Amino acid sequence: MRKVLTLAFSAASLIVAGAAAARAADMPTTYSEEPDQRNGVKIGYLDCEIGGGVGYVLGSAKELDCTYHSTVGRERIDHYTGAIRKMGVDLGFTTRSRLIWAVFAPTAGYHHGSLSGLYQGATVEATVGAGVGTNILVGGTSGSIHLQTVSVTGQLGLNLAATGTSVTLTSTD
Repeated sequence: MRKVLTLAFSAASLIVAGAAAARAADMPTTYSEEPDQRNGVKIGYLDCEIGGGVGYVLGSAKELDCTYHSTVGRERIDHYTGAIRKMGVDLGFTTRSRLIWAVFAPTAGYHHGSLSGLYQGATVEATVGAGVGTNILVGGTSGSIHLQTVSVTGQLGLNLAATGTSVTLTSTD
């Protein structure tokens, strides 16, 4: 009887955790204007689809397809492609991932291609069916527009990662 109760409790816990992670994979994409730590204004968000793939013991590399959406004034959309490379413990596979970053500027302005560049930092992810990850990345161009330092990833697959991470973004418009 104890084994049955323990199994039922474990299954219920996994279902609740899986539902929360699945919601993270389809995170909301509406942001309001608000200042960040550098006294900038949130001017939009960058929504990235990450290609599926296998993580090897020493790392992985996956393609990115990103779209910048403005939340200030007239809706502006720019497209970026790139890659996310991880070096460290990255075990398992993911079939689909989504990464969303808030975009900040000192004023409510944006210039085409401003988010192109190299971002570096660290990533921690855990996925069993549906899962989440956190990225702490800094960098980009030397311009004043920047991405929020901490971003969240929602994904599907079976994966565990704790890595050094680099993201390269290139404007395609």
